[in-house]
Amino acid sequence: MSATTPGLVCAHHHLYSSLARGMPAPPQNPNNFLSILQQVWWRLDAALDLEMLKWSAMLGAVEALQSGTTAIIDHHEGPNAIEGSLQVIADACTQVGVRVVCAYGVTDRWQDNGALWDSALPPSEMTSAAARGLAECERFIRGGGRGMVGIHAAFTCSDETLQAAADLADALDVGVHVHVGEGEIDSSAAARLDHLTASNWLLVHGVHLNQYLSGALAHNPRSNMNNAVGYAFPAQRPNMVVLGTDGIGADMLEEFRLAYVAHRADDVTASPETAWQWLANGWQLVPEALSDEVTWNYDHVDSPWHVAFTPGIRALDVRNGDGELLLDNGVCTRVDIAEVRAKAAEQAVRLFSRL
Repeated sequence: MSATTPGLVCAHHHLYSSLARGMPAPPQNPNNFLSILQQVWWRLDAALDLEMLKWSAMLGAVEALQSGTTAIIDHHEGPNAIEGSLQVIADACTQVGVRVVCAYGVTDRWQDNGALWDSALPPSEMTSAAARGLAECERFIRGGGRGMVGIHAAFTCSDETLQAAADLADALDVGVHVHVGEGEIDSSAAARLDHLTASNWLLVHGVHLNQYLSGALAHNPRSNMNNAVGYAFPAQRPNMVVLGTDGIGADMLEEFRLAYVAHRADDVTASPETAWQWLANGWQLVPEALSDEVTWNYDHVDSPWHVAFTPGIRALDVRNGDGELLLDNGVCTRVDIAEVRAKAAEQAVRLFSRL
């Protein structure tokens, strides 16, 4: 038996992180959220180049398609892979057949001399790396790419950078894609952003968000648990809630299950229908995914009560809105998955050598 649904939407991804699996252990064992960023992710960001990014994005897109996810809202970061990066990601996803909304997450944490910003001394003005990131967002969007203006997080940006990002988004008539209150270190984000946010902003995590901000809230339960940053209490937020993975793949049915059990752990009366609505809200951000068709190996895939308790559900076939078969019995039709994995493995070796 099988059933069909529209394509699923991953409302927050980091496609550049697909190569991170198996990366060398960090120089020091991280023991809090900031040290995880400093010892793992910011080192990885700095090591990326465009060739690595291409194959990381393509691998991530293939795995998304195999999970029935046909649309990704992506957030890229990498101080040595800025110019041209959003087109690289868009081209990789297009080659696979996955829709993507791109953003470069601007930040002042990389100083002009290439040194990492000292978190004890918040940046006071926009750095050249942040300016280059804004320019990349503008170039991509004005060139016809589908995108948003990205901000890493308020705690790594000057007020000047936050204002410039908001102004650019207004000028381009797009939203801003930003991490907000993921860890306690960013607990001042709401106070710094409340005069800037708008309904088309995408606020990511919100674990330590202590006041209302306008925009959709992207809930990432697996990542929040993995980084031990706490529970975001999305059901208590007035914002529209969507589901993302924060770069840990794009299996949205699995993310739905985690969102449900995390909600249930907080409230034993919680129903999977709430997390299912969060998953469905992704279609409001990328409505074109509704025209895609995913055939699953399970005949109750449209029921949250069934999916919440049924492991092993997988996509068999995926067709886009034009009827093109993109996934045929689990096999991508536009690209050779073996080649993609082999190329990604080669780039992972290069990446790890830089770490």
